[in-house]
Amino acid sequence: MSSDEFNHGPENGHGIGMGGNSTDGFERRSIAEFSEQAYLNYAMYVILDRALPSVCDGLKPVQRRIVYAMSELGLTAASKHKKSARTVGDVIGKFHPHGDSACYEAMVLMAQPFSYRYPLIDGQGNFGSPDDPKSFAAMRYTESRLTAYAHSLLAEAEQGTVDWQPNFDGTLEEPTLLPARLPNVLLNGGMGIAVGLSTDIPPHNLREVVAATIALLDEPESTVDDLCRHLRGPDFPTEAEIITPPDEIMQMYRTGTGSVRQRARYEVEQGEIIITALPFQVSGSKILEQIAAQMNAKKLPLVTDLRDESDHEAPTRLVIIPRSRQVDAEALMAHLFATTDLEKSYRVNMNVIALDGRPRVMNLKDLLSEWLQFRRQTLTRRIQWRLAKVENRLEILAGLLIAFLNIDEVIAVIREADEPKAELIARFDLTERQAEAILEIRLRQLAKLEEIAIKKEQGELMAESEILRGLLADESRLRNLLRDELQDDAQKYGDARRSRLVTRGAAQALAETALISSEPVTVVLSKNGWIRAAKGHDVDPVALSYKAGDGYLVHMNGKSTQSVILLDDTGRAYTLAAHSLPSARGQGEPLTGRLSPPTGAQFNQMVMADDKDAVLLWQSGGYGFITPFEELLSRQRAGKVMVSLQDGATLGAPIRLDDQVQRIAFASSDGHVLILERAEIPQLSKGRGNKLMGLKSGFTLIAACALVEGEGLKVQSGARSVTLRDVDFDNYGGARASRGRILPRGFQRVDALFPAQD
Repeated sequence: MSSDEFNHGPENGHGIGMGGNSTDGFERRSIAEFSEQAYLNYAMYVILDRALPSVCDGLKPVQRRIVYAMSELGLTAASKHKKSARTVGDVIGKFHPHGDSACYEAMVLMAQPFSYRYPLIDGQGNFGSPDDPKSFAAMRYTESRLTAYAHSLLAEAEQGTVDWQPNFDGTLEEPTLLPARLPNVLLNGGMGIAVGLSTDIPPHNLREVVAATIALLDEPESTVDDLCRHLRGPDFPTEAEIITPPDEIMQMYRTGTGSVRQRARYEVEQGEIIITALPFQVSGSKILEQIAAQMNAKKLPLVTDLRDESDHEAPTRLVIIPRSRQVDAEALMAHLFATTDLEKSYRVNMNVIALDGRPRVMNLKDLLSEWLQFRRQTLTRRIQWRLAKVENRLEILAGLLIAFLNIDEVIAVIREADEPKAELIARFDLTERQAEAILEIRLRQLAKLEEIAIKKEQGELMAESEILRGLLADESRLRNLLRDELQDDAQKYGDARRSRLVTRGAAQALAETALISSEPVTVVLSKNGWIRAAKGHDVDPVALSYKAGDGYLVHMNGKSTQSVILLDDTGRAYTLAAHSLPSARGQGEPLTGRLSPPTGAQFNQMVMADDKDAVLLWQSGGYGFITPFEELLSRQRAGKVMVSLQDGATLGAPIRLDDQVQRIAFASSDGHVLILERAEIPQLSKGRGNKLMGLKSGFTLIAACALVEGEGLKVQSGARSVTLRDVDFDNYGGARASRGRILPRGFQRVDALFPAQD
């Protein structure tokens, strides 16, 4: 859409230009041409007459019509409230022929102190709450009037400052703009979505905006950076903190686009966290719902209870009770900032309808410059209107003085002449207006005191006329008047900043393990792939209840904060969080409900460890390698390939290796034992690994065991066992891929290897 098309929309945004050729009273146009023109007209209407605010008064048409209609009803800040239905009826009946509910909703928005930084309407009754802004009562129940601040938009409307246009049916006139004495477009901001365009202007503090406006008025060459010394950032109706860095705020004002981030304020009282201010348009009840949802999902065990203690004295008071006084309140709140609406980002797009009637995204200087241009024009028109009134009155006063100086002759003319008006004009060289004023004089006004009053008024008006002419002739005097009025209004309507500007880093959610209490657990896997977790390590996994046809396969002792790595018979590794597993009070749940292994694959091994640990992965064919535990982790349901198995080989039980493990023992099915130094085993991220132990044909690697310094090795063979001490290790040591040494007679069938204390 070209910029020139904004000047060719339908008048007042209504109607569709038809054009085309006409024969026999019918118009013929192609569907493509008609559709294009119809959509363009609609787009123009939405952009100019519905969605975007004007840079002049900062209002959309419906808002402007509501404020003007209320002023016509006499609903000033000093008057009594009237039913909102009366106002809505006047608005839709005289100026805005749309739905009453939409009109009333726009009216309510301007009355909500939690939505508007400087409300235009003073509401009486239920006008909604921060928890539910749309919970306002019906318009037949509420009452309203304009606020004192709204007077700054309307004060000069009847002083020749704005243009007027016919209303929708041509029976009345309405102002095209309101003569705003303050840059309301920045003060209250605005949001709107048009066709292909949108606007998001945050609210600002009146005193700061006026200071920046005056700075630009005094120094037209000021840059955006200069203006930002006065206007430090947005100022929302709530007292939550703005945590956007100053350089980002500056860039936002330079370009007219960006974002602002606001964070709730809180304090700690006797171990409880008290939230005292929420971000703009954030509901306290929604915050409690978001936190409660995390608690119900067992993702926030650091919190035990929530309370809403908000009342009239403390509009926002949300209480969060941590599990204990040892909980780091700052870390907990950082997590909540990252996972709830306690911290919220607001898009900024300062798109407004400029003085030329076209929508444009403006930076801060452009926006204030346009408004100052509008304000100069308004001030000039107001002075010209007043000057015309003064000159008109001076003309009449001059005629009245002539009448008083010739009172007897004037009376005689009026009594005797057939056309007294024409006679007066001819005899005393009067204008028609002066003659009319003389003819309208009452007898009581012929007193001498009235003549004195006229001369006094004439002198005062002549002095005022000189001042007005001087203002129009001298740009500097006009600028001083504009500055004085801005300062007066800032004094009258301004207040302190509400949203503190505080530079803070982005909030980070706590790691899932940091939110979970660390408790010992025993994870049990059945032969058919059912998994569960029991609290503690004193659990007999074999004695647990299993489904018919199922039974115990393998178990692992660990902590609730650890991850469980499951491996299948294809060498793939899968990850589950230990705390998320079902309780061992039941029979668990099938892994296929959480994971997606290849068709026919069976889960057969499991390992738990800390992230800093390593794991030995080995297979019955004698190959293996060490890998960091982190390499086993996978977020995919399908897992990841970790071990390349030899033909016919099976995966052995993974061995957890911490920093203290120095040696690793291996045993073969023919009774050989090989003890290797940990450094001899390669460290890989995945694969088959290297040959760990030499095997005779037909025999396999059947057991492995990690040993720390000072530990012996217990070899289990059926009901018998033998312990190899540290002094024996040299006899069973050897190079990697060697066969090792055969065990004593009676231990040629090894069932398991265990570490043993010397």
